[in-house]
Formats: sequence, C-alpha cells, structure tokens
Amino acid sequence: MNLPSRPISRRAMLRRTACGFGALGLQALLAQDSGLLADSATRNPLAPKLPHFSPRAKRVIFVFMHGGPSQVDTFDPKPRLEKDHGKPIPFKLSLQFAPEDLGGLMKSPFAFHRYGESGIPVSDLFRQVGAHADELCVIRSMVGEGVDHGAALLQLNTGTLNFTLPSMGSWIFYGLGTENQNLPGYIEIKPSYYHGGARNWHSGFLPGAYQGTPIGNDTVKVPDIQDNPIEHLTSGNLTSEQQRYELEMLQKINRRNALDNDFDPKLEARIQSFELAFRMQMDAPEILDIKGETEATRKLYGLDDKRTHDYGWQLLLARRLVEKGVRVVRCWHSYKWDQHSDLARLHAQNAGEVDKPIAGLLTDLKARGLLQDTLVVWGGEFGRTPFAQHDGRDHNPYGYTMWMAGGGVKPGSIYGATDEFGYHAVEDRMHIHDLHATILHLLGLDHETLTYRHGGRDFRLTDVHGVVANKIMA
Repeated sequence: MNLPSRPISRRAMLRRTACGFGALGLQALLAQDSGLLADSATRNPLAPKLPHFSPRAKRVIFVFMHGGPSQVDTFDPKPRLEKDHGKPIPFKLSLQFAPEDLGGLMKSPFAFHRYGESGIPVSDLFRQVGAHADELCVIRSMVGEGVDHGAALLQLNTGTLNFTLPSMGSWIFYGLGTENQNLPGYIEIKPSYYHGGARNWHSGFLPGAYQGTPIGNDTVKVPDIQDNPIEHLTSGNLTSEQQRYELEMLQKINRRNALDNDFDPKLEARIQSFELAFRMQMDAPEILDIKGETEATRKLYGLDDKRTHDYGWQLLLARRLVEKGVRVVRCWHSYKWDQHSDLARLHAQNAGEVDKPIAGLLTDLKARGLLQDTLVVWGGEFGRTPFAQHDGRDHNPYGYTMWMAGGGVKPGSIYGATDEFGYHAVEDRMHIHDLHATILHLLGLDHETLTYRHGGRDFRLTDVHGVVANKIMA
C-alpha cells in the first residue's frame, strides 16, 4: 500500500542537503569506531557490533537463585561454625534485615566434600554440580549494599540500589548487538515480578530495542508455555497476515515521520521492536518446542523427573537460545531461597530442583563445544548470615558466594575469601560493580568505554566504580 507523498519544507530540504558531504565524511569516521555503534547504514540497533578487544566469551547464561542461597551451606564451608555452634555472636553486626529475631552461631546441616582434581569443597546440596568442580571458578568474596531483596536485586542487575537504570543484560546487548535478527539479544525465562519486576531487565535510558524479553513468568507452568508459545511472547489475537499489514502501515508512517525530522533513536527503536516482535513469532515457537531433543538430552536436564522438570526445561531452552545467537539468557529459580526459617529442609528441596539441571547444562555445553565461549554465572542477590534466625538465616550482602564456569574464567579455582565465620568478605573483595566490570571484560567490553550519553553526562553500568578481577581469567 502506497501512501501519498507530501512536499517537504524548505528548512527540511536545506537540513538534508546543506551538509551532505560533511555527513558522508562523518559517517565514514564513525564506521571506523564500530565498537558501540549499530550498523550505520541501516541504523539497526540489533546489528552485531565489534567488541573493544578479543573476547573470551560470546554469550552469558545467568543461573539465578532468587531469594539468596546460603554460602556457608553450599560452597564456603566454615569449620569455626561447627566448633562454636549455638554460641553467642562474637563480632559486631552490620545492618540486618530483622535483627530482633537473631540467635547464636549456626553450623551447616550439610556435609561438605572435595571434588575433582581441584579439590573444591561443595556441600551435599550440590553433589552433581560438585562433579563439575574442575570447571568452576568459585567467587567467595561477593559484596553488595542491598539488605532487602528489592535493593539487592536491583543492584545486582543495574548497579544501583534505587534508580531505574539499564540492566546488565541491556548493556551487553547494546555493546555487542545480537547474532540472530529474528530473536532478541537478551531473554529472561520465567522471571519473577517480585522485588522490582521489569526494572531488573529494563533498558532504562538505552533505546527500547535493548530491553530484556521475558518468556512467561514464575507463575506460568512450562506446559502452558509450550502449548501456547505465542500467547507468552505477544499480547494480540491477530493473524500473522494482519500483524504484517499493521506493521507495514506503521513502518511507512514512522519512516515518513523520520524523513521530516532529525534522526530519533526512540522512533527507530520502536520500529525495530515492532519488526522483531513479528519475526519472533516465526522463529520462537520452533525454539520453544523441545520435542526434537533426544531422550538422553532430556534426561540429562532432568525433564523426566517432576521435581527437576521446570528448571531443567529453562536451562535446556537457554542452551537452545544461545546456540541460535542470543547474547544473554537468565533462568529464574524463583522465589525460593529466602530461608529465614526451616533452612535445612527448604534449601535441600530447592537444591533438589536445580542441582541436576545445572550439571546437565554444564555437561551439554561442554559436549557441544559451547562452554569455552559461553559464560555461565550462578548465584542469588545476596547470601545468608552465619548465625541463626529461628532455624534459618537472615540476609547477608557482606560476604557471599557466586560461581562462574566457561567463558574464559580459570577452571577449578577459588577467588576471594570470607572471614572464619563466613560473614564478611576479607580477601579479594568482589563488589557487584567489580562483578559487572569482570563480566563485561570477559565479553570483550571495557566497562569504562561502554557508555551512553543521557541527561547531559555519560553513563555506564559500573558508574564511577568497578575493577576487573584479572585473577579469575584463564
């Protein structure tokens, strides 16, 4: 359908032609600095972009334990807690979430064993992940400021405790683009709308095309997503032909408006978002359909067990998505790890749902040659205290554990340490800003160079902070 052309103003004519040769020269200069620029010919914000330097990783899978798993019950054993179990807390407390309910020191109810040639100790909660100890880089010295879930989750994802800024996934997508134009570069699988919701995968002031795309949410059952994939990716009831007609009309109107005005990145992002939404409906259902996977692969991820099926499906889908060129995928085990009480039973139940799927993901990525350039990150928004709260543990952002695997990190290694009780990070502290800087570095992005000008100043994920942890590099 052709829309009638309309004359342009003399001012618009002069604007388009007066600096034509200068604009061509500028375009050539910008093309030389392609590290952060989308394809200047098409202004496609999704186009692949060159990293700042040779990357160790090309993509990220975040295995997220929403609620805060306990470091002293998983990957950071503390013999001192065994010795002093039940005794009064012998050190000064930092800010606590619920200080009125605290008890004495609390030993772990789980035994630890050393795994692999590296001898990394892992508790009985993660026996199958422990079998991959020689692939892990265990970071025992994580530090943040958020004592409550909302602030901690926002800081983990955006670097800030209280503002809606671009998420880490959006920054990575902005910096590198995507290798598949029919899929988003950044996907959240079954995310939670607790504790900030979409602010945790929002693009903030970055163009809207870089926002994370959720597949379902934590209240939706996997069979419902598999049976009705389009319903969980779009909100309309139009046929594909009707949607294409609408998109073509919007495209013509938006492009005509763009010709009459200076380049508007928001308008361009909107155009690209409409197009991507349509293209996703062509490719996404096929990726969501795992029927073509072998029975052995399905068992590897635990899809044959009701207990592990949900998270196993998420991680299998994550592998299928990164295989298709998606840059960032996060899989939510939500919201289950907040054990202020009944920790022994509930932590065991939670780990029973994810241990086999996570081990299956590592096995599958390695077998397919993907682990070497896929960074797998495991962790929650904070850890737990080494002292009791009822028969559980309170929030602890002062020293907790995350681990990475693949993607250029040093395998079979431990980075940093907490004190003898597991309360504060005391060696090689890894603040969340440092974590962000390190992840970007592994992807070939300089966190100080990856900037976006907004509100009169240049912003970056790490703001004015962040130090790359070079010790964890392979």
